[in-house]
Amino acid sequence: MDGLGTPGWRRSAPEVIAGLDRKRVPHHVAAVMDGNGRWAKQRGLKRTDGHAAGEEALFDVVEGALELGIGWLTVYAFSTENWKRPVDEVRFLMGFNEGILVRHRDQLNEWGVRIRFAGRRDWRVPRRVLKRIEESEALTRANKRMTFTIAFNYGGRAEIVDAVRALVEAGVKPSGVTEKAIRAHLYEPDMPDPDLMVRTSGEYRISNFLLWEMAYSELVFTEQLWPDFRRENLFDAIREYQQRDRRFGAVQE
Repeated sequence: MDGLGTPGWRRSAPEVIAGLDRKRVPHHVAAVMDGNGRWAKQRGLKRTDGHAAGEEALFDVVEGALELGIGWLTVYAFSTENWKRPVDEVRFLMGFNEGILVRHRDQLNEWGVRIRFAGRRDWRVPRRVLKRIEESEALTRANKRMTFTIAFNYGGRAEIVDAVRALVEAGVKPSGVTEKAIRAHLYEPDMPDPDLMVRTSGEYRISNFLLWEMAYSELVFTEQLWPDFRRENLFDAIREYQQRDRRFGAVQE
């Protein structure tokens, strides 16, 4: 299914995509959607208003990724550390992420997008949210155009700890603890490592995001606050990515 004719789809103007090498588009892009609170503060709004404004940015980026043929898009929606935020904000984020699924999963399904969630599905996540997660994954399981992964109640260190615990519980001997074995017990073992990670808002850190998977990812940081981020900014990040020399520890002759 092409999907570009679906109502609500906005094609990018040719000049926006100009200069991109369509043969060297990253297969997997990850994004840290940072700056919602600062965006709201600059406008005298509540932090929760910033999160709501970030929804438009997110789905414009999803459309841009689909337009370029990106196979995997992973976004950091709620970290294991975010539970430390004010109770009202945490409550809002739980409902907000649930609402995103309700508002967008049918459209994503029509576009051939497979929805996945990476993170701990523990007692802290409300049951109604877990139910929406399971429904969305089941609805879109067979889709192959793009895998859209939402890192929710996710922490990179927690993921590695959980993988090692699973190995221990399986009775794996020390000699059997290999990179391949750990990889097989990550939250999404079939997810390819990100080629590119983009972080908004001028923060130069990865904040416990995909620690194992980003060992050789190209990192691009932008001053843009997430609610102002659009597919054009994604394309700019990909242009920068395409200028990088990816050697993966080797030396080019």
